Amino acid sequence: MDTPLVSQHISLEPNDAHRLASLCGRLDEHIKQITQRLQVEIHNRGNQFYLSGESASVEAAKSILNELYDQTRDGTELTPEIVHLHLQQSNVADHAGNNIADNPEPSPSDDMLIRTKRVRIKPRGAHQREYVQQIHKHDINFGVGPAGTGKTWLAVACAVDALEKAEVQRILLVRPAVEAGEKLGFLPGDLAEKIDPYLRPLYDALYEMIGFEKVAKLMDRMVIEVAPLAYMRGRTLNNSFVILDEAQNTTPEQMKMFLTRIGFGTRAVITGDVTQVDLPRHQRSGLVNTLEVLEGVKGIGVTRFDSRDVVRHPLVQRIVEAYDRHERDTDTHR
Repeated sequence: MDTPLVSQHISLEPNDAHRLASLCGRLDEHIKQITQRLQVEIHNRGNQFYLSGESASVEAAKSILNELYDQTRDGTELTPEIVHLHLQQSNVADHAGNNIADNPEPSPSDDMLIRTKRVRIKPRGAHQREYVQQIHKHDINFGVGPAGTGKTWLAVACAVDALEKAEVQRILLVRPAVEAGEKLGFLPGDLAEKIDPYLRPLYDALYEMIGFEKVAKLMDRMVIEVAPLAYMRGRTLNNSFVILDEAQNTTPEQMKMFLTRIGFGTRAVITGDVTQVDLPRHQRSGLVNTLEVLEGVKGIGVTRFDSRDVVRHPLVQRIVEAYDRHERDTDTHR
């Protein structure tokens, strides 16, 4: 039996041409994104919007339009990424039949916002909010899940926030120098120049939150340090915020070494995706091993993200889900 179609009319107030242009996007790209994801028809004349489609989808589209228009009130220019985030939180299935979210998520309260001097970062969805809460609560935290779920971005935001509040004296950003089968020895330059490309995502997050010039000054003063994991051996890290990124590419010995560096007044966040291990096939991932070893240990937070938390292009979510299905099917046939 076909689901009956409904129509609704909404009026967005005040009638502000600039805000409406931001809502609709260039060549109506934001409206098109909503219609494609929710399978509704949206037509507008000025601030009058006419929606038609299945009841749940129309209600979701109505809610999203109101939320997005309200977000333009302070001059925010909407982007396709912002629209995508709102769609992730609607409680309807997309045109592929996948639930965009299990439950409609309320907007984070003010105490959940991460405030840095340059940007305010709002955790999106239940898992991102849980992740930030765990980082505030525990000294050691793990964020595990696919690419694009905000694990590293939120960890860097929490580190910058803690530094600006003088809760820590420095930030250390650490990564294992293992990437997709490429050999460091074949790259040009000295060791620092070889490693820099692998740390670029961490640099990019810092530049956006603090600014290029200030990051450079803080790095000169060693307030912010970016280093390969091998450089951590023998150190004790006190009064620091330490982030170990791409932890799936550590060995069990390296992970144990890193965790035992943690000193007084230090918080550590370990992020990784256990489905993208670039170690040799015979080598077990230190992240996988550590999650098993530390299961049930008090004072350690673990947040597991999934494909529904992906905040990049909608295709990334579908790619992650397709790989997950393929791996499950392969395991079943073995």
